[in-house]
Amino acid sequence: MGLLVQKPPRYLPLLLLRKIMASRCLSSSCSSSFHSFSSLPSISSSSSLLFTPRVTFPLRRFPSLFLVQNAVSPRAFMSSSTATESVQERTSSKAYGSDQIQVLKGLEPVRKRPGMYIGSTGPRGLHHLVYEILDNAVDEAQAGYASRIEIVLHLDNSVSITDNGRGIPTDLHPVTQKSALETVLTVLHAGGKFGGSNSGYSVSGGLHGVGLSVVNALSEELEVTVWRNGKEFQQKYSHGNPVTALTCYALPEESKDRQGTCIKFWPDKEVFTTEIQFDYSVIGGRVRELAFLNPKLTITLRKEDDDPEKSQYDEYYYGGGLVEYVNWLNNDKVLVFSDEFCLLVVVPAAFIFCLSLVFNFCHLTYLLELFMVSFIHGELKSIVDGIKFLKMLHVFTYL
Repeated sequence: MGLLVQKPPRYLPLLLLRKIMASRCLSSSCSSSFHSFSSLPSISSSSSLLFTPRVTFPLRRFPSLFLVQNAVSPRAFMSSSTATESVQERTSSKAYGSDQIQVLKGLEPVRKRPGMYIGSTGPRGLHHLVYEILDNAVDEAQAGYASRIEIVLHLDNSVSITDNGRGIPTDLHPVTQKSALETVLTVLHAGGKFGGSNSGYSVSGGLHGVGLSVVNALSEELEVTVWRNGKEFQQKYSHGNPVTALTCYALPEESKDRQGTCIKFWPDKEVFTTEIQFDYSVIGGRVRELAFLNPKLTITLRKEDDDPEKSQYDEYYYGGGLVEYVNWLNNDKVLVFSDEFCLLVVVPAAFIFCLSLVFNFCHLTYLLELFMVSFIHGELKSIVDGIKFLKMLHVFTYL
């Protein structure tokens, strides 16, 4: 016989949790027991949940997954690199003065609160490190200086990303009195993507001057190589700090024209709460999107393996851009209308500056409203012109 005779509301777990917490507080004993479901009142009278008679049964009979079903490990979303921070020794002093105000310098804030910069210390945050370096390389391509990006997932769980762009500047920075390369790797909010007359990019993605230094801070080791002005520059870092001086070598005559940047990093095991292992398919999905968004760009992805037969390699190049992406999305669908005229536009995804709008479509809503108003006022000669307008703004549509 069922214990609940009516469909439980979606907030039932919350009500049960409130009941358990309240009864544990009201009880004078600390027995390892929970409330029986049979003691629950009718769901409609939820206000009485806190004051029902206490009935106990052994803990082993209570399904522990009931309260943590579909939950994610709390550590995966902790912004601290230390799992035990919440139980650190607390001072009993009630004094609160200037001594209690902490000042974090350099990259300390990143290591103290990594989730603030990469979202989590779980798999999502781990892969975000790759995306930050990749976004920098894509910015070079969008600026017209790079045409190829190579990504390698190495056997030692490190990742290297190489582009043939202009290369990070290595001359002395007037403010920090360090090389520009060391500046962008060790100083937060140092980069060429903040706009204005001195900006190095007209459009860009990523964390605008934060991404490279964040990856450096959260890496056990990082190696950077820059090819620029007929020379090769190299420097190594550990936990965000330089461990070698910037070295410079003249390139051989046959390689004098080589330009670009290579970043190789080893994520710090002390920071991440997940196994340091990159998912080839996850990174491949992001790389495919970027290749569609940048039709003149070639991106290669390779994963090394002890067994050559298990190694993976893919090359992404889509000269058709958005049109080819739409065709790829619709490869298993039947074309109902001609691609030259369509009355219905269904938008499954949107991107701005190569960044996917997953959680908020307000930008897309604005563009669609602008499209309709322009069409009604006669500013767009036809719906076809409107669709081309949406394509230009990187709004993907099923045609």
